[in-house]
Amino acid sequence: MSCLQVLLCIIFPPLAVLDRGCGSILIVFILTCVGWIPGVIAALVIINSKK
Repeated sequence: MSCLQVLLCIIFPPLAVLDRGCGSILIVFILTCVGWIPGVIAALVIINSKK
């Protein structure tokens, strides 16, 4: 997890998970629309998990 990805998670969470696939982007986008904090948390969890 790089500093740039963490900053993107805070600023615009769906942009931070672009490399994780369409499902992750969709989940983070929906959570960001519902509330900013759930989107940030989901993006951080997705980025932190290794494939």
